[in-house]
Amino acid sequence: MKAHKSAESDVGLQHEGSKVMTGEVIFWLIAFVVLVVVEFASLQLLSIWFAAGAFVAMLFAAFDFPLWIQTIVFILVSSALLACTRPFLKKFLHKPPVPTNSELDVGKTAFVIESIDNLKMTGRVNINGVDWTARSTNSNFIEQGETVIIDRVDGAKLFVSIGQ
Repeated sequence: MKAHKSAESDVGLQHEGSKVMTGEVIFWLIAFVVLVVVEFASLQLLSIWFAAGAFVAMLFAAFDFPLWIQTIVFILVSSALLACTRPFLKKFLHKPPVPTNSELDVGKTAFVIESIDNLKMTGRVNINGVDWTARSTNSNFIEQGETVIIDRVDGAKLFVSIGQ
């Protein structure tokens, strides 16, 4: 009988010693997966750092560190990665918008090839060999042959004023 009882206690010890995933490991694993999915959906390079923090916290949970240490590790790793890498990556990922060719013409001079009359909705100018529909910025009539300054571009229309 003793041998049988000893075998039972060995089985009990093996059961206690075999480690199954704890609730904390599962929590951090779920947090990691959710944060990675959110990152792939948004592509804002924000939640990926928290996903890395959750992954490291999951490792701490797997080694039975207390929850408060796991939480501190999560916060520290996430914050450090966010603070150190996001500004660097943001500089390369968010380029300032490049103005279109028409926006580059603002401030330049153009030649009026058709009188500009806002009331009649007529007027054309030529700049760099390209004809544009034109309107007077201040609604003044501008004669054909005048030189004008481009004040702004609105779609395929230039708003101009008489050059000084």
